[in-house]
Amino acid sequence: MCGAHHGHVRAVVQVLWAQLLFGWVFGSELTFELPDNAKQCFYEDITIGTKCTLEFQVVTGGHYDVDCRLEDADGVVLYKEMKKQYDSFTFTAAKNGTYKFCFSNEFSTFTHKTVYFDFQVGEDPPLFPNENRVTALTQMESACVSIHEALKSVIDYQTHFRLREAQGRSRAEDLNTRVAFWSIGEAFILLVVSISQVVLLRSFFSDKKTTTTRVGS
Repeated sequence: MCGAHHGHVRAVVQVLWAQLLFGWVFGSELTFELPDNAKQCFYEDITIGTKCTLEFQVVTGGHYDVDCRLEDADGVVLYKEMKKQYDSFTFTAAKNGTYKFCFSNEFSTFTHKTVYFDFQVGEDPPLFPNENRVTALTQMESACVSIHEALKSVIDYQTHFRLREAQGRSRAEDLNTRVAFWSIGEAFILLVVSISQVVLLRSFFSDKKTTTTRVGS
């Protein structure tokens, strides 16, 4: 009896780890570089009736904004936003085919951007194949489901905190660079003004040489 119990626990743990390792195979998560005057598109094959979520955020560069556009398999625009720093859009596929979503930095002439996006296609499969059964889950199965949901939330929070940290670090480095250049400029201006004052004061107190000419009779 004890061996059967341990076998059941081992099976539950194996299912939990399998779901943790392969539960997000239907999602795409990427951080990429988007140069100035550039456009980057991504494609995903989606089945009709599938619920999808597109979330993006500009991590570094300029005013931290980017253009985003999402089209269905027939080229119909489902989502379009201009110069957004971050956003999230959820939709249900109305047809089968290849969906396209693009990020554009074409409005920027010299600013390089770093963009993060997470494109989730479909929902996570149930942790247990017979989770929708009529009978209630066992205590061990309920605990595994709770842990699974909590770990998903932890991963999501970690991702957002990592993005905020990267964005904050980029802004701090940019501010530090501006302060350094401003300090150098102030030092140069101070040096020029000091030299100018010294030269001007010397010109006030310098003796002017006079010459006399004797005219003989």
